Amino acid sequence: MAVPKRCWIYHLASLPPFLLVFAGHIWVVDHWWNQHGLGGDNVEGRCRGLHQGHINLLHWSGKGKSWLCLDARRPCSVNYLWAPYEEEVMGGSRWMAMGG
Repeated sequence: MAVPKRCWIYHLASLPPFLLVFAGHIWVVDHWWNQHGLGGDNVEGRCRGLHQGHINLLHWSGKGKSWLCLDARRPCSVNYLWAPYEEEVMGGSRWMAMGG
């Protein structure tokens, strides 16, 4: 909890309004439902790995979006998850240049 005291880690997105609308009427879902954090953390920008087992949704939250890492030539261990879409959209040019 020391991080929120040092710096602002949440920048006006959709969560605060949803929290107000639902007013605490929320349910916990299994961690495998949403693999969040693939873009790393917003404080130190480190890559994160995948949950073990089944995953339903890949969520590149954080500043290290796979497509941005590929542009900046900063590889992350989960870039291979984005590679098929990169190849479809960009002809694989950036991914192949990274040696993927």
